[in-house]
Amino acid sequence: MASFAMMAQNMANVNSPSTKSPSAKSPSAKPPSTKSKSAKSSVKSVPRGTPPGRSRNVALAWIAGVVVLAVVAAFVAVYLTKGSPKPAAHSTAAPSDIVQAATHVPPATLAAVGLGSGTSAPRPIKGAPQLTLGGLPQVVYVGAEYCPYCAAQRWAMVVALSRFGTFSNLGVTESSTSDNPPALQTLTFYGSHYSSPYLAFTPIENQTNQPLASGAAYAPLQPVTPFERQLVQTYDASTYTGLPASQDGAIPFVDFANRYLTAGASYPATTLSGVTRANIAGSLADPSSPIAQQVDGAANLLTAALCEVTGNQPGAVCATPTITKAEAALGSTTGNGGASSTPAAGSSTPAAGSSTPAAGSSHPAGSSLPGSGG
Repeated sequence: MASFAMMAQNMANVNSPSTKSPSAKSPSAKPPSTKSKSAKSSVKSVPRGTPPGRSRNVALAWIAGVVVLAVVAAFVAVYLTKGSPKPAAHSTAAPSDIVQAATHVPPATLAAVGLGSGTSAPRPIKGAPQLTLGGLPQVVYVGAEYCPYCAAQRWAMVVALSRFGTFSNLGVTESSTSDNPPALQTLTFYGSHYSSPYLAFTPIENQTNQPLASGAAYAPLQPVTPFERQLVQTYDASTYTGLPASQDGAIPFVDFANRYLTAGASYPATTLSGVTRANIAGSLADPSSPIAQQVDGAANLLTAALCEVTGNQPGAVCATPTITKAEAALGSTTGNGGASSTPAAGSSTPAAGSSTPAAGSSHPAGSSLPGSGG
């Protein structure tokens, strides 16, 4: 700072009209005595009002100021880099081969899998007004990236929804490393887009998989609107889900146009434990693999619910024997085959196979719901 003050003072001395110097003449000074031409020449070579060396001092002061400023900026940059580490990304763009495998499961594979094993069908909602968006039946998904059961359900949902429309900008993520089962590799709906002539899909990824500094919850991602919150409060309840009241508000929650719902995963999430995304995606085309038996089997049941709300369109999907059989099974199973993340407050210990988020982090009456979406 002293260098900046010195620089300012030197500039003031140079620009001030009252500045005097030994070589400058004052009005009262006597005429100089006659000197040699060489002496006169040396006097004239010094500009009036500028002492010898003053210009060089000003230039040096400027240079010193710039150097000090650069050093200070470097220290600030180092401090900020050390004091504010870049947070880990909660998701990244999905590789094209993963997207291709999940969105283009061969129809022959889906037919061979049928209803699969260990799967749970969507349950009916009776007497509710149909949900529509833009004149199309609306499917609403509420989940969260930290939630392992959401991680499992997304695979089946992408397989099913891809039979009715097209996804773009899907991402990849993993569930929380501290939940049970931990670190499931999955897709995320956050930032994605879905286009279909048959239905509208509204996904909400309400929280990331990154814990807050307090450790009490996960970082927020997408806010839940009052409309979506009302859906959860109304239909994600034991009266409709068939689950114990302690699991009211469980995620993942999917509302199929107020005609069917799922609360929790449609197959055991542990099926994906320790499996890479590439292996999960690659297994979807093999009807003999345990992953295809559960992911594709659950996708067929979800497809049946989607056909019910679209008026069995498109016929190439909904009129197949596999989906006709799946439609007959809708509502015939109880519970949630893969369990769910529950909003029970005050505990983070999974109970009876379900994940319980930290206190208050997933209660549907709060300002946010744990969810996944895009």
